[in-house]
Amino acid sequence: MNPSPLIRRFSHNPLGRDLAVGDIHGYFSRLEQTLNQAGFDPARDRLFSVGDLTDRGPDCTEVLEWLARPWFHPVCGNHDDYVCRYESCDRENWIQNGGGWFQQLTPGEQTVFAAHYRTLPIAIEVATPAGPVGLLHADCPFSSWQELLDKLDARVSGGRLRAIKNVCLWSRRRIERLDESGVEDLVALVVGHTPVSIPLSLGNVYYIDTGGWYPDEGGYFTLLDLNTLMPVALGHPDEPPEHAMFHHAIRDHAGPLIRRS
Repeated sequence: MNPSPLIRRFSHNPLGRDLAVGDIHGYFSRLEQTLNQAGFDPARDRLFSVGDLTDRGPDCTEVLEWLARPWFHPVCGNHDDYVCRYESCDRENWIQNGGGWFQQLTPGEQTVFAAHYRTLPIAIEVATPAGPVGLLHADCPFSSWQELLDKLDARVSGGRLRAIKNVCLWSRRRIERLDESGVEDLVALVVGHTPVSIPLSLGNVYYIDTGGWYPDEGGYFTLLDLNTLMPVALGHPDEPPEHAMFHHAIRDHAGPLIRRS
């Protein structure tokens, strides 16, 4: 059986860095500035995204250019799933959460965007010297990463697939419960979806949506090095010292930075 298109697996990058970024939400120009600050080399480095590529920001229509870049690899987020389901989703809810840009496209353009978004995987696995690192938008529905991969590779469908996608794209249960049990079969699981004031970890689950999509409220993009599992130091005034990353009391920082949608 061929691997599921809902999973994308990447071998170790021997040439450069593998970085992960939090939710983008249409702030691609700002992300580009962050990559320049980090010395990102597109000939050697790769950028993985935890999804939510568009909605809210000024650069949403640039997403197709980014998806064409061979070093950019996103998973599907809940906002991306709106595009996938644009013909049947709750459009009012989507517009309230930043989806107005899509409604302004022509029907032909909407079809093109949806076709690209429907190729996004739910899960990405990246090989590192320490072992595999997984990426999802929100959370893993099982205590074991391998169980998620097995279910997706087995082509589960219907209600079972919807239940899996609902957790992968929407769940905040782990961070709301401050659950540090982690996910087996991975060195780390990297997620976004829940905005936090600094990057945080619960067990081996790393939350990296530090609100780069809301700069007016002090948000900034975090770039997590998947080999070291440490954020790249960018000199942002709200960044804690590098040695203190992920060691702050999570109860002080787990509240959403701006909003929960």
